[in-house]
Amino acid sequence: MSSRFQSIYDIALLCARKGLTQAVLCPGSRCAPLTLAFTRHPDIECRTISDERSAAFIALGISQQLRQPAILLCTSGTAAYNFSPSVAEAFFSKTPLIIFTADRPTEWVNQQDGQTIYQGEVFGKHVKKSYHLPQEYDHPDNQWAINRMVNEAINISRQEPRGPVHINVPFREPLYPASNGEISFSNSIRVVEEVPSSCTLNSLQTRALKDAWPSYHNVLLVAGQLEVDQTLIQSLKDFTNAYNVPIVADIISNLHSLEKVVNHADLFLGQCPEEVLQTLKPDLLITIGQSTISKNLKLFLRKYFPLAHWHVQAAGDVPDTFQHMTKVIRSTPHSFLTFLSSIPNQQAFENQRQNNYNKLWEVEERRALRTLAEHLSSNDFGELQLVHAIIENLPPDTNLHLANSMSVRYANYIGLKTAQHSISVFANRGTSGIDGCTSTTVGHSLLSNNLNVLITGDMAFFYDRNAFWHNYPIPNLRVLLLNNHGGIIFKMIDGPGETPEADEFFITKQPLNARSLCQEFGIDYLLLDHKRKLKNLIRDFFEVDGKAKVVEFESDLSRNKILFDNLKLKIRKSYEL
Repeated sequence: MSSRFQSIYDIALLCARKGLTQAVLCPGSRCAPLTLAFTRHPDIECRTISDERSAAFIALGISQQLRQPAILLCTSGTAAYNFSPSVAEAFFSKTPLIIFTADRPTEWVNQQDGQTIYQGEVFGKHVKKSYHLPQEYDHPDNQWAINRMVNEAINISRQEPRGPVHINVPFREPLYPASNGEISFSNSIRVVEEVPSSCTLNSLQTRALKDAWPSYHNVLLVAGQLEVDQTLIQSLKDFTNAYNVPIVADIISNLHSLEKVVNHADLFLGQCPEEVLQTLKPDLLITIGQSTISKNLKLFLRKYFPLAHWHVQAAGDVPDTFQHMTKVIRSTPHSFLTFLSSIPNQQAFENQRQNNYNKLWEVEERRALRTLAEHLSSNDFGELQLVHAIIENLPPDTNLHLANSMSVRYANYIGLKTAQHSISVFANRGTSGIDGCTSTTVGHSLLSNNLNVLITGDMAFFYDRNAFWHNYPIPNLRVLLLNNHGGIIFKMIDGPGETPEADEFFITKQPLNARSLCQEFGIDYLLLDHKRKLKNLIRDFFEVDGKAKVVEFESDLSRNKILFDNLKLKIRKSYEL
């Protein structure tokens, strides 16, 4: 006999048929019909996470690892609001998620009934679309509507630009099947498939671009955050071989396998003199990917703006980050670069101009690398030196995760070498918040057999301590905790560090260390309290022995600032030689 919740139970069947195999479920009663459906479907792996904020970031990490939407479910009331930081990150980082929020019947909203709030469109503009399912399931039209909306939601989450989609599901009591009642799935279900667009240029578009291309001589390509994509990397190799175009890329661009990529622009652009910056100004700027870390790069391109700025993006809203965009090219970067590489080369004189421009960027990159190497080889030891030691010793195939604030910036200053081509870099740079960096890494660790290494600061780490509050082993997790007992970035940036309120209201000094937390959650705790212990500690840290591990480095906030300022000073002085 069919249950009154049959069309709800069949949501799990539909998700499985459309390739959604991972679900993060938060405890609650109102969501019981969906919880039972997901947990009893044999093709969906379910995990329960008690803290909704952490659960949502874990689901985000799972989606990033799979490059497919994860299912996320909570009960009614304020539980849904706790998903909001992760949903916003998913929206701006273009990560697909399918978010189910259980709800009370509509007539009970604002009637002093427990765990009842206005849940319709609770995530506002931070989802690609919101759906509110029918709360009565008997009529065939409602059953059709539920199937249609869930099909559509999953398809939309996968459309470019990918992102989160919200499905609000009201339930009437009783919520549970009769004692020992079974849940069954329908024998057949409608699956609406979507054929994606090829996102390629047509003949008129390629002709116009081909005509415009010879007009520019000093061409610069800037890559924002990107997933690892070997097809794109090959097309970038072909493009640079054809035209000698310098490529500027942060560590989160995942382009470290490319030779001669400019990885250290953030180090030298903030320190080099005006006359050097003038020579680096592009005629044509081509941008691909999402956000960049480097503030110095943003300031440089906003001030020394190009004659033209072409941004390549297949679909979605296009940000004008550098304030001088002139053309949006609706194509995948791979397709666009492959087309450019096919254009016959220009005359020798024009080629030489581009080659000379490329060499200018190469000279500055080498200068930054040389100065950085000198700085790291000194006897001074601080957070930057430790980040360098960890990154330099990353095992092959590691997933490197970077928490926000100074952690991601330290890693960007260090960079990855071409030989480390098998390492993938992840960071929550959609909103650049500290709130879920650890939980996102845990999501990756639950799905990936590779080592997952997180570099994080103390504020991000302790803020997200509930990332470990669950019952699932994560032996492949490694955390480097830079504990300077406060928000060091507010010492680094201009403004807050000089105010009398800095320690309490900006830096927010705190006395915690991670020893008790690691003991509480059964994590191996390693303390680096002297530089001479570093070699053995790195060996123990990366050893695969079935245990999650945290290395904590407690250091002085002011000393780290001095060491970092010394690096910038060395780069400035290098221009005086």
